[in-house]
Formats: sequence, structure tokens, C-alpha cells
Amino acid sequence: MGNTVLVPIDGSPLSYRALRHALETYSDAEITALHVADLYDPGYGRDADSLYEPLAGSEEWYAMEEEVANEILSEAETIASEYEREIDTDSEIGDPERIIPEFARDQDVDHIVMGVHGREDEERTLFGRVAESVVYRAPVSVTIIR
Repeated sequence: MGNTVLVPIDGSPLSYRALRHALETYSDAEITALHVADLYDPGYGRDADSLYEPLAGSEEWYAMEEEVANEILSEAETIASEYEREIDTDSEIGDPERIIPEFARDQDVDHIVMGVHGREDEERTLFGRVAESVVYRAPVSVTIIR
């Protein structure tokens, strides 16, 4: 299928499920796991301690976010190693609804695979706002995993 596949990773169970799907389905593709720290919704997709949100945008927040991004992307690399694969990883800070489609366009991505939402409740069936926006804005096909 595609030569390059982008998998947005936010630390939620569905984002890791999307990565597994991409690794299984696109066995010959170069896969990039992208973590976007949402400055406007800190803690989205993972448990955040009570101090995380009020710090948004501060130096402390950036340091904490870098640590969180490293943990999330390290987990993505561990999952890839279970499939005897290596993946590229990247992280950005900003609005994931804008950054994910821009990244796909700028990096000549052929396909995006992402979870239907970043909440902890995997059984929720509604699209999350980020997934819905990416489907609408993406320059390539998007596979949504539930």
C-alpha cells in the first residue's frame, strides 16, 4: 500500500492500537509515530497530574511535556520492536488538528492511521474532535481505529 504511514500517538490505548494496526497492515512501509502536545488541551490522551494543566505554556510545562513525549514515543518504539520493526518518531507542540495534516503534507506521507479518540475509555464510539478534523483536513487517506 503506502510507502510512508503516519501514526499520531497521544499515549491513549487507541493510539497504540492504531500503531499496532499500521505495523501489521503496512509491513513494507516506513512508519512515523508523531506525538503532538496540545497546548490548548494539556493532558489529553493520558492521565495528567493536577498541576499539569495550570502550567500550560510555562518552562515547567515544556520540560514536563518533553518528558511525557519521550515516554510515549519510547513506548511506540517498544511496540514496533515487538513486530521486529523500527519506526521514526517525532514530536510537536501545538494544535494536533492543524499539525497532523500539515506534517502529513510536509513529509509526503501516503496514509494516516489513528485512533478514533484519545480518551482512556476505549469503548466510546464517537469520533473525537482531533480525529474528525484530521479526516476532514488530511491530504491523504485516513484509517480510523476503534
